[in-house]
Amino acid sequence: QEPVVQSGGGSVQAGGSLRLSCAASVRAFERYTVAWYRQPPGKQREFVASWTDEGNTFYIDSVRGRFALSRDNSKNVVHLQMNNLNPDDTAVYYCNAKRSLMQSYWGQGTQVTVSS
Repeated sequence: QEPVVQSGGGSVQAGGSLRLSCAASVRAFERYTVAWYRQPPGKQREFVASWTDEGNTFYIDSVRGRFALSRDNSKNVVHLQMNNLNPDDTAVYYCNAKRSLMQSYWGQGTQVTVSS
């Protein structure tokens, strides 16, 4: 079993919503920082949002106010709720759960496509 498994995503029209989930089969999940990254077509992977092990959340400017993280440590899962999507949000989204340099696990990637 992969340490991190993503679900959700898909295709939606501009203004729509999608939710991504990141489920981690690790011990002491509460000690992991979970981050979302995305890679738009033809571009490099970029940081999107994170929920740290200390309970702090961070978002890049372009998604703040539209995207929201939620976390359930009892279920080892972090969700990324994406609202008011626009075509610039089209990308493959990746989840990363990290506790240390040696304990850093990536999800398999999920395609999100937003049409205008």
